[in-house]
Amino acid sequence: MFEPKFTITGKLLENIKRISVIVAGLNDRHFSKLTLVKLEKNAREVSSHSSTSIEGNPLPLTEVKRIIKNRPENLRDSEKEVLNYNQALELLDKGIVDGSLKFNLDLILKIQKVVTNGLINLDNSGKIRQQPVFVNDPRVGKPVYLPPDHQDVTKLIEDLIEFTNNNKKTLDPLIVAGVFHRQFVIIHPFIDGNGRTTRLATKVLLANMGLNTFNLFSFENYYNQNISKYFEQVGIIGNYYDLLSQIDFTSWLEYFTDGIVDELMRVNKILENETISPATSLKQYHQEIINFIKKKGFIADRDYAKLTDRAKPTRNQDFNKLIGLGLIERLGKGKATYYKLKD
Repeated sequence: MFEPKFTITGKLLENIKRISVIVAGLNDRHFSKLTLVKLEKNAREVSSHSSTSIEGNPLPLTEVKRIIKNRPENLRDSEKEVLNYNQALELLDKGIVDGSLKFNLDLILKIQKVVTNGLINLDNSGKIRQQPVFVNDPRVGKPVYLPPDHQDVTKLIEDLIEFTNNNKKTLDPLIVAGVFHRQFVIIHPFIDGNGRTTRLATKVLLANMGLNTFNLFSFENYYNQNISKYFEQVGIIGNYYDLLSQIDFTSWLEYFTDGIVDELMRVNKILENETISPATSLKQYHQEIINFIKKKGFIADRDYAKLTDRAKPTRNQDFNKLIGLGLIERLGKGKATYYKLKD
């Protein structure tokens, strides 16, 4: 049974509270469909660049954006790596939206298979390693960590997944996601693709924060700003079996939540800049429509007429603006017309 050691420090608690406030603020705001599509695309580009850059991919963000937009015919490995990561993001985002994802070993194996497609031997793609590996420090070119024996890996991963699923309701999802992230790196279950798979699986867990704009932010971006610090925090140095009883997740969890705060604030600032315009800003009467729908499930013009003294043509304009922003949809016809929040 996996029982991680960590302490709920003042800093960790403050980070969790701060994230909760930012998330609540984002969820209470409404953004145009055009804004959300634009930011979702940008988040995938930034994540694809950052996560592969952490692993040594030399492509700059400008090149990553070009490759994702126009797939080259003859792909180099560095380009495959970026496109694979972007594909995995798209698959996971879709599964999160439609609720089809189940957090289990099959999902993790699928993620690793996508990110390593065409980059490693098929015998090692989508499969737990069956041989020993060493983790090298790229700065000195020497091994610095010996992960668990391959005979122990499957059981360790199953225990980690069990811990993750069993504690989703008893621990803050940020702690669960953070513990999973570091422990997965420590177990190092694959021949290749461990870091990319870890960060993608962590994204799935972070969706449990209740962040409706989950797919708009890229926590990988924070790690890529100081890769040495990320490796220092997420990894351990030495032999796994010698260090097992000493592993403490406290410092990592503080760093992990620091990154979430940093990225949410970055996205929040972008959203503020994107939405401050006459075309996208919402007035109080627009907000009353949305609040009524949230409470009652739908709204008709006769309901709106009781909330405001605006004339019928103006009320129609209000509904049309919210439709144009992708916030509500019109259903029914004639006198039976009503409006609901758009899924």
